[in-house]
Amino acid sequence: MVCDWLLLIVTVLILSSGIQLEITSGSSKFWVWTHIVLGTAFFMMIGWHLQLHFQWRNCFRLLWKQKLKNTQWLVAIGILTILTAVISTIGWIVSPDHSKIGAVHGKFGFLFIVLALWHIFRRLKYYRTIQ
Repeated sequence: MVCDWLLLIVTVLILSSGIQLEITSGSSKFWVWTHIVLGTAFFMMIGWHLQLHFQWRNCFRLLWKQKLKNTQWLVAIGILTILTAVISTIGWIVSPDHSKIGAVHGKFGFLFIVLALWHIFRRLKYYRTIQ
């Protein structure tokens, strides 16, 4: 319960910081570092969420075998998002400029957020029943 609510909050924050970076083309070091910290927290929260559902036993296999195609796409795009995040973060630390891999990461990230929001909206009944 706590995990899902915190993940919902961090989802909104990472989306907001991503939009901020898109508006400023990543020109503010403060917003880039804010996005990196939020992104790290976001994927840690996702890990916690997955651990609560699958206890790490065959996590990726179980995720991939989910009947909902949205979940399969969420996993695939999530992997691409985190890979491009790591590459673009290393590149940004070396040379703090907006890079092509950062732009690709941004596209994957926004797609991931859209799929995550769809995942959340399909479960709104759960959020409504929590007291």
